[in-house]
Amino acid sequence: MTAVMIQGAGSNVGKSLIVAGLCRAALRRGLTVAPFKPQNMSNNAAVTVDGGEIGRAQALQALASGRLPHTDMNPVLLKPESEMGSQVVVQGRRIATVKARDYAKLKPQLMVSVLESFRRLQAEVDLVIVEGAGSPAEVNLRAGDIANMGFARAADVPVVLVGDIDRGGVIAQILGTQLVLDPEDAAMVGGFLINKFRGDPRLFDDGYQLISARSGWPGFGVVPYFAGAADLPAEDALDIQGGGSGACKIVCLQFSRIANFDDLDPLKLEPGVEVVMLRPGQPIPGDARLVILPGSKSTRGDLAFLRAQGWDVDLAAHVRRGGHVLGICGGYQMLGQRISDPEGIEGAPGEMVGLGFLDVETVMTPDKRLTRTTAEHVGSGLTVEGYEIHIGRTEGPDRARPFARVAGTPEGAVSADGRIIGSYLHGLFAEDGFRAAFLAGLGVSAGAVNYGARVEARLDELAAHLEAHLDVPALLGLAR
Repeated sequence: MTAVMIQGAGSNVGKSLIVAGLCRAALRRGLTVAPFKPQNMSNNAAVTVDGGEIGRAQALQALASGRLPHTDMNPVLLKPESEMGSQVVVQGRRIATVKARDYAKLKPQLMVSVLESFRRLQAEVDLVIVEGAGSPAEVNLRAGDIANMGFARAADVPVVLVGDIDRGGVIAQILGTQLVLDPEDAAMVGGFLINKFRGDPRLFDDGYQLISARSGWPGFGVVPYFAGAADLPAEDALDIQGGGSGACKIVCLQFSRIANFDDLDPLKLEPGVEVVMLRPGQPIPGDARLVILPGSKSTRGDLAFLRAQGWDVDLAAHVRRGGHVLGICGGYQMLGQRISDPEGIEGAPGEMVGLGFLDVETVMTPDKRLTRTTAEHVGSGLTVEGYEIHIGRTEGPDRARPFARVAGTPEGAVSADGRIIGSYLHGLFAEDGFRAAFLAGLGVSAGAVNYGARVEARLDELAAHLEAHLDVPALLGLAR
């Protein structure tokens, strides 16, 4: 037993959650296990123990495996910066920004890094559970593929194909994928499973048997929809959900290049809080107590996007009413007087006037800060653990009122009245004590939720859910 790969018959079929659940199931069986995704595309990244970055989903899968996140778990990470191009991160480090049409030229050298990382993980654990990207049915992308069958063939890893019945057409998803695959790719598939079933799974018995008979592939089971997924961090911005029904309304602006939005996950679980994800075109509600400007992969681009929605006008009205504003990372940069990018790090060289809520200015610099950070929150005196993942240097008079201190150095900025806060620190709301202290400043009594324990419990429940509905021994038995 060394590795098995989960691929999807389409995008967003639930591969990440299936892999997380299987990692926890394997751990509970006494195996050492690690997740692996050859190539991911996401602006929601996690900082690793070795000082790099990987997709947030692989960090959750690492937690499910009882391991610290490492760059080998996601050796190629693509971070979209525009409609046409993405930043390419290899083994945790940015190597280039390329247009989609030029990315194919990089793939041969990227496969070397992918296999190098995979072999290292294989040597460390009993089992590696691999997650594909998108779908192998996208055969137009097969040449030079490093994410699905190209990897499976190169590393000789058997594949389980996942279909999503919730979106309909699951029979065609599975059988259509087999139809378009090259026969040698199709031979890598050792079976299939059906995900996100709502209702009595026995109602799909005929369809399940038809898929198996027509494909010749064994089925490993039908997985009912897992409601507990709402308590686990989402990776894709399209999956961001608001939550809660408390009296304190916290509004997060959903930028076009929103990044590292896991800051919101713990807030959604607080009973006194309602988190609203504000979609483009929607006005900021007048009863919002806090507006969050989250991280962004393109700060000037999303500042222009913010203004195009009229959110700058709404923010000014919110502040006049006595509302609070929190800018995190790129959102912090937007709150200042000016953002300058003389070297064109995030696009064409230039500068843009900020929102002007904080007396600070940001200059984009080519060096990227990637680190896990221990800080002291100035307002409460609490020691908190978070992470930083940003480019740019922010300075100005309001830095004399820091949000936190890192090794005695001021971090972030706070307005004179304390209602506007900017910080580069991500992940602080996962700290129960800090979250309670911060929400107390908004008039919310919090602290009953142990966020870390809640996530661990949901991972255990997910593993039990898969054990109840899948033939997990047979699925893991495919590994070679």
